[in-house]
Amino acid sequence: MDSTALFSKTPPLKLFFIASLPGAVGMLASSLYQLIDGILVGNFLDSTSFAALNLAMPFVIINFSLADLVGVGSSVPISVALGQNERQKANNIFTCACFLIVGAGAVIGAVMFAAAPFLIGMMGAEGEFAAQAVQYLRTYALCSPFTTILYAVDNYLRISGYIRGSMALNILMSVLCVGFEFLFLGVFGWGIWAAALGSSLGMFICVLLAFIPFVRGKALLHFCKPRFDLDLLRQIIACGSPSFLNNIAGRLTSILMNLFLVRLGGELAVSVYGVLMYVDGFIQPLMYGMCDSLQPAVGYNWGARKYSRVRAIEKCCFTAAAVISLLSVVVIRLFPVQITHLFITGAEGDALALSVGALQVFSLTYLTRWLSFATQSYMLAVEKSLAASIISVSTALIFPVILLVVLWPLGLDGLWINFPATALLAAALALLTLRLNWSSLHQPDAS
Repeated sequence: MDSTALFSKTPPLKLFFIASLPGAVGMLASSLYQLIDGILVGNFLDSTSFAALNLAMPFVIINFSLADLVGVGSSVPISVALGQNERQKANNIFTCACFLIVGAGAVIGAVMFAAAPFLIGMMGAEGEFAAQAVQYLRTYALCSPFTTILYAVDNYLRISGYIRGSMALNILMSVLCVGFEFLFLGVFGWGIWAAALGSSLGMFICVLLAFIPFVRGKALLHFCKPRFDLDLLRQIIACGSPSFLNNIAGRLTSILMNLFLVRLGGELAVSVYGVLMYVDGFIQPLMYGMCDSLQPAVGYNWGARKYSRVRAIEKCCFTAAAVISLLSVVVIRLFPVQITHLFITGAEGDALALSVGALQVFSLTYLTRWLSFATQSYMLAVEKSLAASIISVSTALIFPVILLVVLWPLGLDGLWINFPATALLAAALALLTLRLNWSSLHQPDAS
């Protein structure tokens, strides 16, 4: 479907189902791959490998963060430029962004490879636990120049109207990553490094497939001779900063959490925290995929000054995010034992009790998490990047770190309570942000 007609003429509710649901399904497929990644490592290898994976994962995500900065940061001005009918400007942003992402992947990957032993040692890990974490991180770092652009090109496909293609790409990526990991771990019997290699190989194949419409000139966006300038870089950084800061801040928080966990409960506590992160990694991509899929439409109509249409689209986004979050509360509270056994095989006694108790507390996070998530996405889509960044950094770093200190006397229980308490504070901040931006968000449409 032509993206211009889709974004400007389709009724908001119909647009939500056409654009948002495939995005949510695509991100669900992506999160399923990450979920199954943990299950495969936990079942084909051992508990030490699962703990090592979770210790290294924050650094793996940081490795992707600069690519995400450019990918998300370029998508918003591309959508706005298309809404203003400035096709050449949109093509230039797209081309420059692709070059920047590949370059950033190479640089950050090299740094991460060299620093891996120091970073893992800094966490307090030793022996086989540390060695496996280094292997996992270094494999991802070596592959990053070829994989980090995947999530950015997924945004460009949706902007160009390939919404179902984007969904199919995410499903294919999950199938390939899981297939390669199963082959490497379950059939060949390789170590934890092979889990990272399998994922990276699946991503790289999908990168090649995703660029076919752009290379052939069939997509709305086209490659052109890149023209870099400081204004373009500032615009990309400003629009991408909320997502980037969320990734960096969230990973810094995870690193701090792991530091506390290693000292308070060792490998078992890190494994339980990993279970919580895999559950969160299943739920948040659903909301992210849904809201992120609507951002091109919101940005297009904001650029076209159709503000009432922007508000109608965002109402759908807020409602759907609330439904997903509240359903998540119910599912986690009903099935904590089953969720634990997915990742920690044979968990019983104190180990099972620790995980079940953590999950019961953690489930309360989603009573309010949807509000800050949808508000942050809304602010980013309408180029209010400062407001989005404040919500992002506060939710991912400032509130959790403050609560780490406040709740420290409660030990491990305090670490689990940190999650719902952070979500509650973030919801209050989101309401304040919407209130402060009320007049600009409720402008009349251009005549």
